Amino acid sequence: MNWLYLGIAVIFEIAVAISAGNAKGFTNLWWTVATLVSGAIGTFFLSLALLTFDVGVGYAIWTSVSGVGIVILGVLFFGQRLNWKKAFGIALVIGGVVGLRLSGAA
Repeated sequence: MNWLYLGIAVIFEIAVAISAGNAKGFTNLWWTVATLVSGAIGTFFLSLALLTFDVGVGYAIWTSVSGVGIVILGVLFFGQRLNWKKAFGIALVIGGVVGLRLSGAA
């Protein structure tokens, strides 16, 4: 169940990034509300996941998987470019997450 909670937290963290980008410095009310609500929900599910994950490992996985997800969505839906440096960075992040998982921390 802890992985499900962490997965939900990742989805909402990605929603935070997308919403915050559209909130235009919190001048757009509805995107601002979406940012704050998504952040609260994501943090709630992260806290549930951290009941069984080591805090450092759970937080590292949450932020890194969210970051990779945001980059991928940026490429797929927002016209951002994926060059070899970004792809290499994503590979490093994924390798780090796998390494954390293999550490037996969760």
